[in-house]
Amino acid sequence: MTFKRRQSKANFKNFFKVIKKPSNKAVGVAGGIQPKKKPRRGIYLLPNAFTTAALFCGFYAIVMGMDGYFEKATIAIFIAMVLDSLDGRVARLTNTQSEFGAQYDSLSDMVSFGAAPALVAYEWGLRGLGQWGWLAAFVYCACAALRLARFNTNIAVVDKRYFQGIPSPAAAGLVAGFIWSMTDSRLDPTNLRWVIWAITLVAGFTMVSNIPFYSFKEINLKKSVPFAVPLVLVLAYVLIVSYPSLVLFSVFVLYCVSGYAIFLWRWRKGSPVSIVQTKIEAHDHEHDEH
Repeated sequence: MTFKRRQSKANFKNFFKVIKKPSNKAVGVAGGIQPKKKPRRGIYLLPNAFTTAALFCGFYAIVMGMDGYFEKATIAIFIAMVLDSLDGRVARLTNTQSEFGAQYDSLSDMVSFGAAPALVAYEWGLRGLGQWGWLAAFVYCACAALRLARFNTNIAVVDKRYFQGIPSPAAAGLVAGFIWSMTDSRLDPTNLRWVIWAITLVAGFTMVSNIPFYSFKEINLKKSVPFAVPLVLVLAYVLIVSYPSLVLFSVFVLYCVSGYAIFLWRWRKGSPVSIVQTKIEAHDHEHDEH
């Protein structure tokens, strides 16, 4: 009899273990189970404010270029570069990265560093070349779009130390820097039509090439540096303030040449490298499968 009583008590306890009381979080006022609330989808204001400002500078450059104010147009493109370099850093510092911000940044770059430099170059010197002029402007604009699309799809597989092709802000700096420096020098654009035509095409094709360009992402600003480094920075500030158009254009020319120098150095070492991608890579097959 004792054994039967203990067994009945055990069964009684197990019965109540199976029937669990629903938690208060899932029970509503009337006792029913409420569905889980979905997280709110919002847009982070601070980093996207910088992106919007960069987009405004690109649009402003187009308007100023159409009105013939080429100095204002090129300066607006350089201001867009500064703002474009800040939005990503602000997002990382404030932990506000989002897929929306990445896509919005790409669209802003297309306007500021794709359409704006192409239209400013066309209005400044390419218009007088007729069909050859607007074709060069279109090639640059199309190459900027291809460059941005490739960067977004290959961001997880490429070497973080190097860009695949020159970045679109640097290509825009090459075109806008030349126009700005020539405008400051009071030179006649009609005598420089083929020069800007060549620079526009070189900048465009370099964007979609496989030439490696150093990304400067490995530089750690938190480390201590020798005393000579701040002195060099002071001298650089003095030069930029004294001759902004010429110095900035020279910087982007050197950066463009550095990519080709790295390419030639790898080629002489026997490293497999090609200027233009001619075959499908392994990660491209993975994207096709998905």
